[in-house]
Amino acid sequence: MTDMTVQWKIVIDSTDPHAQADFWAAALGYTVEDNSPLIEQLLAAGAVPPELTVEHHGRRSWRTAAAARHPEDPYDESSGAGLGRRLLFNHVPEKKTGKNRIHLDLHIGADRRAAEVARLEGLGASTLREVDEPGGQWVVMADPEGNEFCVA
Repeated sequence: MTDMTVQWKIVIDSTDPHAQADFWAAALGYTVEDNSPLIEQLLAAGAVPPELTVEHHGRRSWRTAAAARHPEDPYDESSGAGLGRRLLFNHVPEKKTGKNRIHLDLHIGADRRAAEVARLEGLGASTLREVDEPGGQWVVMADPEGNEFCVA
């Protein structure tokens, strides 16, 4: 059997993928992907209609998807798609209705936790509760669309 790593990304359903990509890029210090080179190429070739795109941050973006990637990870220059640590936000019509089955933990450290929680609240997150258990302390928060995450 050959050892191999698998390239992956976390895909998150969203009613506003561009706002979510902006939030999480700012929260994590990531970069919002720029897919405009690929989009412009596909539009020029007539391969996709303009209705599939929207202008965001002054450039063409996919109407129903946006992504944030780690700024130091490789990416495909022809498409703008990240090839490493990446969050992809896909549009869905319905709002979040139940508890997350998976969530992100942001490891900040006890000495920086309060300042980070305040910064994330400034970006649009909300604090749901503070947890203090024998196993550790963290703050449960929700992103602007209500997806839970923890700041430890």
